[in-house]
Amino acid sequence: MNKYDVQSPLAVEFINDAEVMATIDYARSFKSDIALIGEILDKASTGGGLNHREAAVLLECDDQKIVERVFAIARELKQKIYGNRIVMFAPLYLSNYCINGCVYCPYHAKNRTIPRRKLTQEEIRREVIALQDMGHKRLALETGEHPVYNTMDYLLESIDTIYSIKHKNGAIRRVNVNIAATTVENYRLLRDAGIGTYILFQETYNKAVYEQLHPSGPKSYWAYHTEAMDRAMQGGIDDVGIGALFGLCNYRYDFVGLLMHAEHLEARFGVGPHTISVPRIRPADDIDPNDFPNAVTDDLFRRIVAVLRLAVPYTGMIVSTRESQRSRELVLDVGVSQLSGGSRTTVGGYAENFDDGKSAQFDISDERTLDEIVSWLLELGYIPSFCTACYREGRTGDRFMSLAKSGQIGNCCAPNALMTLQEYLADYAGNKAKNIGRELILKELGLISSDKVRQITEARLKEILAGKRDFRF
Repeated sequence: MNKYDVQSPLAVEFINDAEVMATIDYARSFKSDIALIGEILDKASTGGGLNHREAAVLLECDDQKIVERVFAIARELKQKIYGNRIVMFAPLYLSNYCINGCVYCPYHAKNRTIPRRKLTQEEIRREVIALQDMGHKRLALETGEHPVYNTMDYLLESIDTIYSIKHKNGAIRRVNVNIAATTVENYRLLRDAGIGTYILFQETYNKAVYEQLHPSGPKSYWAYHTEAMDRAMQGGIDDVGIGALFGLCNYRYDFVGLLMHAEHLEARFGVGPHTISVPRIRPADDIDPNDFPNAVTDDLFRRIVAVLRLAVPYTGMIVSTRESQRSRELVLDVGVSQLSGGSRTTVGGYAENFDDGKSAQFDISDERTLDEIVSWLLELGYIPSFCTACYREGRTGDRFMSLAKSGQIGNCCAPNALMTLQEYLADYAGNKAKNIGRELILKELGLISSDKVRQITEARLKEILAGKRDFRF
């Protein structure tokens, strides 16, 4: 029988089923132990993080006073590390050809109703220009898994095309990649192509459930999929993003699995995940969420996000347009630091506004435009940030984490966020966003503690209004 080993290269050992189940039992046993919970909360408030057992106890406790304290600490930690900044991005679907049999995804190979499509380089160019015209600077590339249509050569050519496009004042400055698990050699190619974060969702960490949900195709191999981040790290990609699709399995199992995965990466490679995503199952062509009995309520979803923020305080947390405006507002408050905006989940959805009601990977809940979302964030007091400076300045992996843990990253992030917001307001914003944004920039400038940094930022903000672009600390 496999034993739990956080440093093991084997998925069955670092996501050990016996340890997950023991953690769930432990959390249930101690969910009312006020003294223990108090110690865990005191530890969390220092910003040093929590292990998976400590976090599981907090999530299991449903005492309302404890829950409110969890929310309060999550707010404090997020403000301390990220301030009011919310990083903006958009997904770009290149192809929906797929040979996997994932039962929760309409791209699955047996789906004969979904129109299949793969973008040409010219079509990618049009999509990217449309995204640039919205104001986006950061993309997440998405494809199905197919050995003929979605080759590594196609992906590398597409990345090169995206980075090459300069339209008016637009430019994509960071391309993150969310593709199927692959080899160390292919991860090296992606690193050399200049990608930002490599993203791969585990879907569910429960091996038995995973195999039921993935009956065929390369993705059906749980261990190969679960060990993908190790291979990515070995290939030189030091910013990786993990996630679970809540609703596929019991949420407790996937919550613990996410944290065990993060702990494994930290233990083996010296740096945990750059981001954690927390999507929930959504309807799509031939996919009914009611077929999945483990759905997570909005209240529970908010608690999951808050406890994750306590457990991994320095990790970016992503919520997409799968979630409604109201749901996103609730989790922004307690931990989320990155949002997608103006998203399309169809291949060709931006330039052509292509939507036949069948070819989306999932139905979008938050259908507002990017400018509407920017205005909403500004009204809530957040700074919509289009910054990609850390990636381009080499502040990735352990270099980013050391700056984040020391609190020094804010000296870069705050002014960079303001400068990229100024670019957005000058080039793309409607009147509402412009008016609120200008006031917020003036307010946030006064909060920059370093006189030198504030003076440089003020000078650069003026230069942006004069037509110059792409300043960064």
